Amino acid sequence: MDSNIFLQLSALLAITVSVAFFVRLARQPLLVAYIVAGIIGGPLLLNILPADEPMYHAFASFGVVLLLFIIGLDLNFSYLKKIGKESLLIGSLQFILNFALLFPLVHSFGLSWTGSLFLALAACFSSTIVVLKILNDKQDEDAVYGRYTIGLMLVQDIISILILLYLSFTAPNSLMAENSLLFVIKALAVIAGIILMAKYVLPSFLNKISSSGEFLFIFTIAWCFGVASLLLWSGFSLELGAVIAGLSLGASRFQAEIASRIKPLRDFFIVIFFILLGSGADFSHIDQIIVPALFLSAFILVVKPIILYILFRIRRFTRRNSFLSALTAGQLSEFGFIILFAVLSLGYLDGQELAIFTVAAIITIFFSSYAMTFSYKIYNFFMPFFLLFGRDNFVQAEEIKETFDTIIFGYHRTGWKIGEALKKKKVKFAAVDFNPESVAHFNKRGIRSFFGDASDIEFLRSLPLTKAHTIISTIPSPEDQLVLINFVRKYNPKAVIVASLYHKKHLNSLYKAGADYVILPHLLGGSWASEVVAKGEFSRRSSWNKYRRQQVRDLNGS
Repeated sequence: MDSNIFLQLSALLAITVSVAFFVRLARQPLLVAYIVAGIIGGPLLLNILPADEPMYHAFASFGVVLLLFIIGLDLNFSYLKKIGKESLLIGSLQFILNFALLFPLVHSFGLSWTGSLFLALAACFSSTIVVLKILNDKQDEDAVYGRYTIGLMLVQDIISILILLYLSFTAPNSLMAENSLLFVIKALAVIAGIILMAKYVLPSFLNKISSSGEFLFIFTIAWCFGVASLLLWSGFSLELGAVIAGLSLGASRFQAEIASRIKPLRDFFIVIFFILLGSGADFSHIDQIIVPALFLSAFILVVKPIILYILFRIRRFTRRNSFLSALTAGQLSEFGFIILFAVLSLGYLDGQELAIFTVAAIITIFFSSYAMTFSYKIYNFFMPFFLLFGRDNFVQAEEIKETFDTIIFGYHRTGWKIGEALKKKKVKFAAVDFNPESVAHFNKRGIRSFFGDASDIEFLRSLPLTKAHTIISTIPSPEDQLVLINFVRKYNPKAVIVASLYHKKHLNSLYKAGADYVILPHLLGGSWASEVVAKGEFSRRSSWNKYRRQQVRDLNGS
């Protein structure tokens, strides 16, 4: 294969797309396609991906950093506090019990004590990406089992961060190991500086730049890589630095917008990361790998869910919520790959552990994805068995998800007048705007407001659009409105959509996309002026002075 990295990358992506097509037909997460594409493109088959190419390893590092940055961004400790001690207790006990059973199992595969230790640790995690994606697809994030499952993911994220921190301390060339006192001083100074900047400098700086989505994106990348590099220089791991960079921005009111802009970039580089992992897995001794991988897969698919089910029942959760939560535990995680990848780079493993983990990951993700997708049907199938044990006496009240009758995009334009009318009618509504000052102003006035870009699909997913009866858009861009209309029509086909245009050029496009009505301001302005003429006020200066005073009051009130 030509050594040109562009040609290599193009070929790898072509393989990935081809595999992904069949993976999606099988209703599987694309994570499976990335790993399989790496195996096909690696030394085992086509040998497109050279093992010693530093550029691919740099791309893989970018993917890990961005993945951990977004996880840090989403590590909402207030959310963890909201769901109480249950997630912490169940998550911690689950991890301990899984490790206690996994360690002797993987050691029986003939691995070294160190290899067994880290493979068992890696296998304790469930996939945050797979679980959250399927919960999102099923719109179960706010169901009881969904909330506590997300809580368990947060607990696992925290545990993984602690493991990465341990690896930073024990790395052979770590500054921590060489000079602990110097490291402590340097680490405290760096962390204190980041905390002070995040608390006192970043909020005002983000307010000034957030009106430009491009500027916000560039700054976020610079902050992520800068903080991660600074922590690496201080002696920590790059992975831990990425998490801290995300945590420092997690409390910002621009968090959702930042995450939505970074995710597409993360997705590209994480593809390279998993392709590289697939290509690096050593299948030269497949006869020695397949049996351990099958035993590990059986444990992950059967024993891990049973452990989680029992823990939920002990904590007095219903059979239904316990069962649905348990089904989310039956796969291996991207964090397991990151930990094994980090340990392998430190020279603690011989590579066989990663090969076993890779095969088991493909198997478990494949089967657990079906289990989570059809979890309600599977529970109904097992219902007669559960009824043999009598009536379930435990009850959890479902939390009602925040919903609005009307959502107005571009509230600081025409939208605020609509909002005033909705207030008088006592209609519950929310405002969405891309002007941070306007959003802050609306929140002070008690109007539920969201900051973000209506053309960003990831941001739209975070909004309560699926239950809204009416969507009103006064956004000037027809392209942005087309994205919004297509999204709403896909996930809420019964909603009434009112859009707006300053020119009739794109009128048919908006109607074809699904808009019920498109406001044309110049037509409305003409209609209003004609009413003034009909009233006989057109030639009276006193009438225009009255309208001018009303206009000034409206502008000041907005």
